[in-house]
Amino acid sequence: MAQKKGYEVDSWLARPDPRISIVLLYGPDRGLVAERAKAFAGKTGLPLDDPFSVVRLDGSEVDRDEGRLLDEARTVPMFSDRRLLWVRNASGQKALADDVRALTAEPPRDAIILIEAGDLKKGVGLRAVVEAADIAMALPCYADEARDIDTVIDDELRKAGMSMTLEARQALRRNLGGDRLASRGEIEKLVLYAHGQTEIGLDDVKATSGDVSGLSFDDAVDALLEGKVGDFDMAFTRHCQAGGQAFLVLSSAMRQLQAIQAMRGLMDAGGRNAAAVVAAARPPVFFTRRKLVERALERWTSEALGRALTRLQTAVLQTRRRPDLSVALARQALLGIAVESARLAHRGG
Repeated sequence: MAQKKGYEVDSWLARPDPRISIVLLYGPDRGLVAERAKAFAGKTGLPLDDPFSVVRLDGSEVDRDEGRLLDEARTVPMFSDRRLLWVRNASGQKALADDVRALTAEPPRDAIILIEAGDLKKGVGLRAVVEAADIAMALPCYADEARDIDTVIDDELRKAGMSMTLEARQALRRNLGGDRLASRGEIEKLVLYAHGQTEIGLDDVKATSGDVSGLSFDDAVDALLEGKVGDFDMAFTRHCQAGGQAFLVLSSAMRQLQAIQAMRGLMDAGGRNAAAVVAAARPPVFFTRRKLVERALERWTSEALGRALTRLQTAVLQTRRRPDLSVALARQALLGIAVESARLAHRGG
């Protein structure tokens, strides 16, 4: 079977099998899926910013345009030996699974296919096709366990040249683990706060966990979900002017949208309404926010949520590369989602 266990994925990505031409990364931790996909893409040696070498596609786009992936895979590269076809937001799209099945029967000579997907059921659709193929590899991405969280903490501390007390590490762990990109964001926030120190202590963790600017970025995310563009911009600006980091709003928005995406999946699969799904949510939705979340569930489709999360993931990566433009990059991505939310509300009305 062409698949790896969760604990085997990082070691495989460190030395990918050159015989594999189709790689599927899937799981509920979209941040980890994105991070690992970027790592694999980097291993191809192709210039990732070259549109002639790297073709980026959306799962819904492949599904609408049947045979699109096959055509791209069989196109002869003009300026390199091969091309990377990078598909994001894959899920249960039948056309995508059919194209991948055809490619496993006739492997592409000049293309590598990289697919990012959400949580896929075992033995069904795209995952089943990949796991049954000799030239493909399925790599699961599940929420970080304690060992994985420590690895992420150590990675960020090493880059910053810092250490951390045991008490601080234990306190920090409690705030991490749901999403890899969000976890890195929390650690980066802590490292930035402790800039100039050689060791991070418990007081540093408490100070960043209890950031008083949290109210303004929660307000910003709520306004974003409601499609209140002006309110969002005001709250985001207030947060940044108070010294808050732009990536905190990105991380909070990502966590909220991931939770809504999971609940929307339950609605789509089980035929329950938004109120029933929110009432049964675990962990529970705070009572003052239930109506807001219900409205967001009714407004946002799974496909639209996938697009929004991809926009956020891209913004997080961009702000890391250009920290001097982090506020502008975050504002642009978040405003785009607020505008989309307003448009969806208008369509629903």
